[in-house]
Amino acid sequence: MTSQAFVRPYRPGDLPALSGVCIRTGEEGGDARHLYTDHDLLPSVFAVPYAMLEPGLVFVVDDGSGLAVGYVLGTADTARFVERFREEWLPGVTERYPDPAGPLRTPADQMAALLHRPERMLLPELAAYPAHLHIDLLPGHQRAGFGRALMTRFLGALAERDVPAVHLGMVTANTPARAFYDRLGFHEIPVPDAGPLTYLGRGTGNRRSARPPTLAG
Repeated sequence: MTSQAFVRPYRPGDLPALSGVCIRTGEEGGDARHLYTDHDLLPSVFAVPYAMLEPGLVFVVDDGSGLAVGYVLGTADTARFVERFREEWLPGVTERYPDPAGPLRTPADQMAALLHRPERMLLPELAAYPAHLHIDLLPGHQRAGFGRALMTRFLGALAERDVPAVHLGMVTANTPARAFYDRLGFHEIPVPDAGPLTYLGRGTGNRRSARPPTLAG
């Protein structure tokens, strides 16, 4: 790990690296490249649309050479994001990733189905947590304080926009991730029929004057 790694705002040139981090952490925090012939499918659901539609809420871990090796990204307003996802993002990827017809037999089928159903993000139980996020770090940069630093930066940005609370959905089987979120003060939000996911939430806190830490690896 590069000792000069630090957290910074997203830049448009980071987009390929964001996609790489997403697919390499997409299977319960582990590498998902073996599950998809097209490695851009997963990022087209969970990473790239956020960078395109809400770049001001994307922060990355820079390894010191300019390469993004982790990120936090999300939206301040899930309902509005869902509208923009359908109106602005989905038309540009529909031809490449059509809505599957028939049974969802492969991970790619399942992911394409999620892509075409952004309204799945709108759950009444999450209404009090209008923002949501995704956070991922490559293994070589985990357990070094960067996850907390990313979250601090993201929560601060939400607080500056007067967003009261944020939620996330995580694969229940990813127990290390759950321990991380618990340490950061997230609590479980009961959602009926959540399938393989657990939903967590927390308030953004008053961080208007806070300065997120710059961490060395």
